[in-house]
Amino acid sequence: MVAQPQPQAQSQAILPSRRPAGTADDEWTVRVDLAACYRLFHHFRFTDLIYTHISARVPGRHDHFLINPYGLMFDEITASSLVKVDVDGNVVSDTTGLGINPGGFTIHSAVHMARPDVTCVMHSHTAAGIAVSCMKQGLMPLTQHAMRFHGRIAHHDYDGVFFTDAERKRLQASLGADRMVMLLRNHGLLACGRTIAEAWDVMYYLERACQAQVALLSTGAELIHPADTVAEQVARAFEDPGRKANARIWPALLRMLDRTSPGYRD
Repeated sequence: MVAQPQPQAQSQAILPSRRPAGTADDEWTVRVDLAACYRLFHHFRFTDLIYTHISARVPGRHDHFLINPYGLMFDEITASSLVKVDVDGNVVSDTTGLGINPGGFTIHSAVHMARPDVTCVMHSHTAAGIAVSCMKQGLMPLTQHAMRFHGRIAHHDYDGVFFTDAERKRLQASLGADRMVMLLRNHGLLACGRTIAEAWDVMYYLERACQAQVALLSTGAELIHPADTVAEQVARAFEDPGRKANARIWPALLRMLDRTSPGYRD
């Protein structure tokens, strides 16, 4: 049964500014990178106030993951303020006392439980992502950004707001065993990665693809539809295991945050 954390007073939240005692080095590295993702969501305007979530598996633990405290804006989140929970919804450690959003727990725990290959899960409610999730045709392979995901997007039909085991199982069935991207119909976007850097790369370009599609459709102009063979070639190019983009992009993003929002490392 999915536990539903009780809401707690949020006005007096304490934002810790140092590494919690007993935090292993590899967990701290994940915490820093995950906090960086929250700041990047804020920077690129992927946020929805205190809602939506990014989670990461705790290294060496299949049943523990890190997620945002329920009540902090994304530009407030730090490495030490992230909440550690287990797959049953129990808070393992929470230095803020805010607990977690049970809705976010339902979505993220579903993926972490079913997909041991996934380290990081991102969920967004952007205007473009929601718009495309409401389109019957979903994401169309109109642009290079969109062609990257050709034939590789799972879809999950909207059935209301539920925090139940049944909903977790539905999400798991929709995502399947190998998809890293899912359109949550009438809801938003879901992106996964084997690393935090990979998940960010997937989400960023998925969002850009949605933005382009919304902009293109709004013009009413006749559109060029590339052949499926072209879209497949592009998708395979992005799946190339020798592709070095993530190794170059992630350090550059951290350097940007160190200039503009360095508190994420606290």
